[in-house]
Amino acid sequence: MSLPARKVLVLDFGSQVTHLICRRIREASVYSELQACTVDLEGIRKFAPAGIILSGGPASVYEEGSPHCCAGFWDYVKEQKIPVLGICYGTQEMVHAMGGKVEPGTKREFGHAEMDVQEDKDSPFYGLGSRLKIWMSHGDKVTQLPAGFRAVGSTDNCEYAAIQSRDGLFLGLQFHPEVTHTPQGSQLIGNFVTKTCKIEPTWKMERFLDDEITKIRAQVGEGRVIGAISGGVDSSVCAALMQKALGDRFHPFMVDTGLLRKDEAQEVKARLEKEIDNFQLEVIDASEIFYRELQDVKEPEKKRKIIGRLFIEQFEAAVKKLNLPANSFLLQGTLYPDVIESTSFKGPATTIKTHHNVGGLPAHMKMQLVEPLRLLFKDEVRALGRQLNLSEWSVMRHPFPGPGLAIRIMDHITKDRVQCLQNADAIYMEELISSGEYGKIGQAFVVLLPTVRTVGVMGDHRTYEWVCTLRAVQTSDYMTADWYHLPYEVLGRVSTRIINEVKGINRVCFDISSKPPATIEWE
Repeated sequence: MSLPARKVLVLDFGSQVTHLICRRIREASVYSELQACTVDLEGIRKFAPAGIILSGGPASVYEEGSPHCCAGFWDYVKEQKIPVLGICYGTQEMVHAMGGKVEPGTKREFGHAEMDVQEDKDSPFYGLGSRLKIWMSHGDKVTQLPAGFRAVGSTDNCEYAAIQSRDGLFLGLQFHPEVTHTPQGSQLIGNFVTKTCKIEPTWKMERFLDDEITKIRAQVGEGRVIGAISGGVDSSVCAALMQKALGDRFHPFMVDTGLLRKDEAQEVKARLEKEIDNFQLEVIDASEIFYRELQDVKEPEKKRKIIGRLFIEQFEAAVKKLNLPANSFLLQGTLYPDVIESTSFKGPATTIKTHHNVGGLPAHMKMQLVEPLRLLFKDEVRALGRQLNLSEWSVMRHPFPGPGLAIRIMDHITKDRVQCLQNADAIYMEELISSGEYGKIGQAFVVLLPTVRTVGVMGDHRTYEWVCTLRAVQTSDYMTADWYHLPYEVLGRVSTRIINEVKGINRVCFDISSKPPATIEWE
C-alpha cells in the first residue's frame, strides 16, 4: 500500500504497552509504525516521520547500558523541526539528552493520580480541563529541566509530570496517555499528531482496500496464491480480500483437525461461500489423523507441536495435489502486533506458549509470502472486513486458538472428550448470543477437566462425571483482560442446559481470574 506522506514513528524503549501508542495514533486516523529505539539515523530518515513518539521503558537513563536514541537523533529532529513526544522513560531520555537531570524518586509513583495542568493556548492540554486523571508508572523522576523547557503539568508527587519546550516542538509526559486508565489520553495523543505535528487524518480502510488490491496484483503477477482458512476474523478477511484481488487464482482450503467448534467446518464453508462472490472452499477432513496422534498426549506444549506438524503435513499434501506453478505464493494472516513482536526493543523474554503457524513451513516448499494484513491492528482488520461486505458475525467472532480444543481439554485427547466439549461450548455460545452478551465479551469458551470427576445426582441415580469451566473475558488488546461479569440468569441457563443436555458433565464452574496473573486460555 502507498502509505500517507505524513506519518508518525514510535520508538520503543521496552514498555509492555508500547503497541497501545500505535493503536491510539491509528484511532486518530493517522498512520504510525513502531521501530526499536536502536534504529539508526538512516532508518529514521528513510521513514521520514512528521512526528516521533518515544515510549516508556523499564531502564534508568543514567545507568550504564540503558537504551538511548541513536547518535545524531536530537540534532536531526531540531534541524528538521520534527515534533517529539516523550512518554515516561521517553521523557527522561529527552531531558537527559538535552542537559536536564533525572534522578531516582524518593517515592515511586504507580497507579492513578491527578494532575494539575496549565490551560493557556500554547499548552498541549488546552481544552482538556485544569485537572486530569492520569496513570503513573515510574520510579525515576525529572528533577531539573533542560534550558528552554517549562512545566505544564504537576501532581502532588511529581513537579514535572508534563513538560514542554517553549517553542512547542518537544513535549514530555511522565504518565502514560496510551492506557485506558488515562481517560483523556487518546485525545491528548490525537492533539499531538493532528495539531502539533499538523498531520491530516487520512488513514482510512476505504483507501487501504483499493491500494492493497493493487499491491497484491502487482506482487503476485500471473502467479497463484494458496491459503489455509480457519474461519476466524483474520482468515475470513484475508480470504475475501484475496478473492476480490485474484479471483480463481486464489486457492483456499480448510483443514478440519477434529478439534474445531461443533460443526465448524461446515458452518465456515457455507458462510464464506455465501458472503464472498465466486468463493469455493475445499475442506480437508483430517480429524482421525489428529485424534490418533494425540490420544496419549497430556502435556500442552507437546500437543501444540504435534498439531503444528500434522497441520504442515496436511498443507503440503494440499499444495502437492494442486500442482501449482513455481511462481506460487502462500497467504499468511500476519497482523501488525505480530510485526511489533518481532521488531520492538525488549530484554529477556519468557515463552508462555506457542502456536502452530503456517509461516513455519519447510524451506523446500519455496513459496513466497503474501501478507495483506501486516500493517493492521485487529480493529482495523474488522473495519476492512466490513468494507469487503462480510457479515458482522464474520468480523466480530471471538478468537479461537490455532491448536483448537486440544488446549481446552486438560488431559489427553479422545473423540468422545472433543464431542463433549463441542456440545458444551455450542450451548454456551447459543446462550451468549441469544442473551445479547456475546458482543460485549472479548473471548468466551468452555474448558473440560476430564481428570476431575465429581459426584452428582440425576433423577434417582448417582453420577460420577466430568467438570467443565466457563471462561469469559473483556479486553481491548488481549495483552490484559478482566473476567466478564455475566448475569446470573445467563450463567444459570448455561449450567442447566449443559448438565441436562451434555452426556458426561455433571458440574459447571465459572472462571473469575484476570490476566495477569492468569492467561486467557488455560493451556
